[in-house]
Amino acid sequence: MESDLATEKKSISDAADAVATEDLPPERKHFYNAKTKISAIFSVIFAGIALTSDGYNAGIIGNMNLLFADLFPSALTPTLKTRISNSFFIGEIVGMLLFGSIIDRIGRKSGVLMTTLALILGVIISAAAHGGSPEGLLWMLLVGRGLAGVGAGGEYPVCGTAAIEAADETEHVRKWRGLLIASVGDLAIDFGFVLSGLVPMIVMAAYGYGLTTVSTHGYGGIWRICLALGLVPPLCVFYFRIKMLNSTAFRNHAMKGRQINIRVLTLAAKKYWRRIIGTCACWFLYDFCSYPFGLFSSTIISQLNPNNTVMRNIALGTLINAFYLPGCLVGGLVIDKLGRRNTQALGFAVQGVLGMILGGALGPIQNHLGAFVVMYGLFLAAAEAGPGIATILIAGEVYPTALRGHLFGFSAAWGKAGAAIGTQVFIPIQDAFPSTFKGQQAVFTIGSAVSIIGAVVTMLTIPGRSIDLEEEDESWRDYLKRNGVDTSDMGEPLEASASKGIKAEIEHLG
Repeated sequence: MESDLATEKKSISDAADAVATEDLPPERKHFYNAKTKISAIFSVIFAGIALTSDGYNAGIIGNMNLLFADLFPSALTPTLKTRISNSFFIGEIVGMLLFGSIIDRIGRKSGVLMTTLALILGVIISAAAHGGSPEGLLWMLLVGRGLAGVGAGGEYPVCGTAAIEAADETEHVRKWRGLLIASVGDLAIDFGFVLSGLVPMIVMAAYGYGLTTVSTHGYGGIWRICLALGLVPPLCVFYFRIKMLNSTAFRNHAMKGRQINIRVLTLAAKKYWRRIIGTCACWFLYDFCSYPFGLFSSTIISQLNPNNTVMRNIALGTLINAFYLPGCLVGGLVIDKLGRRNTQALGFAVQGVLGMILGGALGPIQNHLGAFVVMYGLFLAAAEAGPGIATILIAGEVYPTALRGHLFGFSAAWGKAGAAIGTQVFIPIQDAFPSTFKGQQAVFTIGSAVSIIGAVVTMLTIPGRSIDLEEEDESWRDYLKRNGVDTSDMGEPLEASASKGIKAEIEHLG
């Protein structure tokens, strides 16, 4: 048996050298191509699983705030409540910028492992938060949430670039790139949001809670369990990430280390300035609306029904957030047909119209809870069918591989800045009006206006045609040459790429 294993390892190692000189036997070439196709598909799937953690860890705090309000009524001031929510977003901004740079400079795999470890550590600190006083506990929770945010934020450029590059590995997978990225990108994040409502309900049910239970028993254990379960997605993919390789696109077109300098970044800004404005502004406007309306759905329901139990408010908030999922699927099915720009603009516009209806007709609608839940859900679904899926896909496609991590992370950071600002001002805007009714009218009206602006910005800044990743890489390389930048060191030598690609089989064999 050991002899057979050694023989197989040697044949694979020999095949690595054969690829470099195009002498690989036909049967081995077929085997390697099949492995590449399977690897590409699984890279996309595992990127989606990892992004689920962002949705879950971002959404869970909105529901846990309902418990904290009963556990720590005096310590959980409105200001501290907002800071706890925003600490995750601020951490995400740091992670997006930091790891966007890291994955372009030292490789996709290194960034993947570091983001996973940061997320795991942050979730552990959050779930284990303690203090000499309720205030101390909440501040430790805030710190843990911030660190978890750094890891979750890093997942955006890491998973976004990995999924898009993996979906471009073979012609068969490339045809479905829009649907694949929509399904495992935004759908995964939104599934995490839905889980952030379902999990507390399941845990509360295990503690004996029903929809009509009025009690706070077990809250201390419930919130810790719910936060700790945020460890599941990153742990599920950690082994796979240890074994993963850099993509073919990265191995062919990377500009590592000192190659990415101020001059190169300045040239990128000159060439891609319109696209940078578009991806940053559209992601900012989308998250400005999407996150606060998603995070505070349970809070809005509780304001409309002050006599409801915590369990019932979480259930209704989760039902509203569940509308995210069909929105993603609809968008994924049409984005390759309508195009990225048209899909994003249409989603923004439809959300704007629905927001105006909700704001203008809130009086009669709020007296029929079922109608309000459906309208609210459609308001969120419209955004997911448009900018929800398109922002990730566009930011990953319109930039060259060499700077995809930088510019994807930069765009995503603007998105999370929008989420943080939207979350920060959401409650104060409501409270600025003399009644809850007027406050809710105001936030829906403002949300619809922001969405209409998003549709206009999309049409002005986002390319109308579909982007071929290889063509964009060659265009960037030619642009650098014309501006006197040495591109001879871009990517890895053919021998190194071939060797890394096939010798992965040796690791798989042990």
